[in-house]
Amino acid sequence: MIPGAAEYGVDLSVSDAAIDDLLAVDPADVSPADELTFARNVFVPLTTACRYTCTYCTYYDPPGEAGLLAPEEVRRICERGAAAGCTEALFTFGDEPDARYDRIHDRLATWGHDSIHSYLRSACEIALDCGLLPHSNPGDQTREQMRLVADLNASMGVMLETTADLRVHAGGRRKEPGQRLATIATAGELGVPFTTGILVGIGEEPRDRAESLLAIRELHERYGHVQEVIVQPVSENERWQRGSPDAGTMRRTTAMARAALPAEVSVQSPPNLAPVRDLLDCGVDDLGGVSPVTDDHINPDYAWPELRELEAIADDAGVPLRERLPVYERYVDEGWLSERIERELAADSEAGRRYRAVAV
Repeated sequence: MIPGAAEYGVDLSVSDAAIDDLLAVDPADVSPADELTFARNVFVPLTTACRYTCTYCTYYDPPGEAGLLAPEEVRRICERGAAAGCTEALFTFGDEPDARYDRIHDRLATWGHDSIHSYLRSACEIALDCGLLPHSNPGDQTREQMRLVADLNASMGVMLETTADLRVHAGGRRKEPGQRLATIATAGELGVPFTTGILVGIGEEPRDRAESLLAIRELHERYGHVQEVIVQPVSENERWQRGSPDAGTMRRTTAMARAALPAEVSVQSPPNLAPVRDLLDCGVDDLGGVSPVTDDHINPDYAWPELRELEAIADDAGVPLRERLPVYERYVDEGWLSERIERELAADSEAGRRYRAVAV
């Protein structure tokens, strides 16, 4: 049993033998992908408030300083993204920001919302109206919170990061691996196409990385909902000066991810954070969401590469580069999406035609 998982209602165990087998994997044991994919997105950070204070994260601002995007700002960002040919609106905010930040809660109330998830639903409506498919990554969520917004999202996500209990998550409100696993499981129970991943270099051991990947595999085998797993190195910033994992660590961890996961689950390497060219033979097949118009607000020191840089990465691998939607094609084909999202994909509109052009 993974420590802490049962506390959040998740019956999940990974055997020592399975961990040992995965730790024996190296890049020579996996095959390079036959294509690379990416999504064209616009990053919409609804608020920089967060109940957690992880020591490697620059996304959150303390109470009194955290901002909250107004509806007109959300619309302006989405309109810019649609004009630039994006298909995805990536919504992020810190975990339960209205529970710790009175000013955020009060501002939401003046706009007629009793929670940040209520406001997220409104923001997703704005994105759809502008011609973008929402992909929301709002951290830990209860079933009620996820159910409130799931029908307006093409896909959703949360980074597991690790199953280990680490000092970097310490504070008044700890980030609990069991709660993250519960969020991933809830997405499966609700039939939400999902993105998750691990964060490498925050104090976890190789065994923790193997256990984390195997836990994700177990949840996907139960529900079939994990579309991609990100293998992301921690990156130096103003709050984290303890370095990033070396290329050898990233190569081995990426190969472990490819070996652990079913073939239909993509292994993503973020090209603004990871040494992607060093990982092309380790099973990477996706480069994630890349924005032509907004920063990576979670990692603002690391700019998105331009499309021609992605094309050069694919050329180095000798494979084609293909744009994708924020929801993978099999979930569209197998009827996982809500009626609202299906209508948007099929609409006789500029946005609908753009979606279908990407999905071909």
